[in-house]
Amino acid sequence: MKLSGSRIILECLKEKKVDTLFGYPGGAVIPFYDALYDELEYFTHIRTTHEQHMIHAADAYARTTGRVGVAIATSGPGATNTITGIATAYMDSVPLVVITGQVPNMLIGKDSFQEVDITGITLSITKHNYLVRDVKYLANVVREAIEVAISGRPGPVLIDVPKDVFLAEFDYEPSVIPVYRDRSEYAELSQIKEAVDLINHSKRPIIYAGGGVRISQNDSLLIELAEKAQIPTANSFMGFGTLPRDHELSLGLVGMHGQVYTNMAVSNCDLLIAIGARFSDRVIGKPDEFASGAKIIHIDIDQTEIDKNTYDCLPLIGDMKHILSNLLADVKPATRPEWMNEINAYRELEPDRFTFTPKNILEKANSYFPENTIVATDVGQHQMWTGQYWKFKKSMEFCTSGGLGTMGYGLGAAIGAQVGNPEKNVILITGDGSFRMNNNELITVKRYGLPIKILQLNNHSLGMVRQWQRMFSRARYSETETFDDVNMKMFIEAYGIKYYRCHSIEELENALEETKNLNEAVFFECIIDKDDSVYPIVPPGRPINELLLNG
Repeated sequence: MKLSGSRIILECLKEKKVDTLFGYPGGAVIPFYDALYDELEYFTHIRTTHEQHMIHAADAYARTTGRVGVAIATSGPGATNTITGIATAYMDSVPLVVITGQVPNMLIGKDSFQEVDITGITLSITKHNYLVRDVKYLANVVREAIEVAISGRPGPVLIDVPKDVFLAEFDYEPSVIPVYRDRSEYAELSQIKEAVDLINHSKRPIIYAGGGVRISQNDSLLIELAEKAQIPTANSFMGFGTLPRDHELSLGLVGMHGQVYTNMAVSNCDLLIAIGARFSDRVIGKPDEFASGAKIIHIDIDQTEIDKNTYDCLPLIGDMKHILSNLLADVKPATRPEWMNEINAYRELEPDRFTFTPKNILEKANSYFPENTIVATDVGQHQMWTGQYWKFKKSMEFCTSGGLGTMGYGLGAAIGAQVGNPEKNVILITGDGSFRMNNNELITVKRYGLPIKILQLNNHSLGMVRQWQRMFSRARYSETETFDDVNMKMFIEAYGIKYYRCHSIEELENALEETKNLNEAVFFECIIDKDDSVYPIVPPGRPINELLLNG
């Protein structure tokens, strides 16, 4: 049957059971929204106040549901506003399909109103992108885009559609082939056997688990391997929850702001088993001194990550389930009391647990939310404190911008997470600097009745930059203080959202107690000292065992 390009897109999305769209209308996508008007019994559409936050919402929807996130933007500035969100998703391997409108074919290349070469602009931050100039290719492109986004190492894909292609008609035939076809490669069994031998002969092994474990949904196999061989496990930011934080083998965060005992364990191990992790500079510090006495096994689906930041590893490239299952079959049960005692000996070097105010705030908040709560953060000190102190239990319940470090990510992400998981609690942990970049999305929170809880750690400064200025720029505080003559109570309540200002743990506890059963948005502003800092910290360019505990 003949359908318009707009209807073809919607039908192809239905084939993949995509039923949630994040979007913002504009001139070039009017035909798409006209077709969507008749499909709102099937599709849920969330209109944010800005395209960047729309992409963050689709991103967090994908991270927390395991489904592809889909977003719609118009041409020109609508398309360019998506760039930061697309780059965020690209760095963190999030499956997105972003559909942008384009000026009609006859106007392309003529500097037309709201024309921009969005496929050229996003070439380096998408897994693949398309400009579809003929409606006859549209169905196959949409199907292929979804497959590309979710297969292998996931990532964002962009489809640019001229306005006349949305309007043109073509014969549509439903696809009888599943959109997703397993294209995974499988590591050689001989290499897996070599890895088994390394594990079985290791005395001080460490697992370094990253976002690839979460993305491939192999948490249970990771836990089984760690428990069978009694291997302590550290996480990257993207890997939080792959091993529950309260598990006896969990070491928490490794790297620039990792716990002392975690960094020391990694520095002193004789075997590092990296699973779905990319050895970012924030983790490894000085490359030639990272786990310098250890052999490295690197398990990943992406060949390009091998030896990118480390050298001479044993690569196991391919499907993680296949690799971990085969490792488990032959790895011998082990006990490692001496190794655990050595690691635990460093715990006493941790800073005083009772005077670190952000730690107390987060632990108190953590105690009031159920285990399956989804946590979103913005970027800055509050993000690091959350990584250090929140007791993550599952890997698909944490949304943060890891690779790109995008301030302003959090509120859009919280929206997407809540839309995708209406039965779960969602909390956004943010700072005053990041909240300036996204607070317009409180309109979206209120419009859709999303019961998101927002915990702001307000130090009236760009806290992380200020901390670095104090530590590394002789305390020359250039443009990092953010004292503004804004009445936050009036500002938040103007959106019809409950507001609490807290100066103490007692005040926060009273606010949490009063709102714990409230099914609506609440904003908690916690006033902290501008000199509260994130410790430990590894100075840039130093090995991760050279941590500063103050300064």
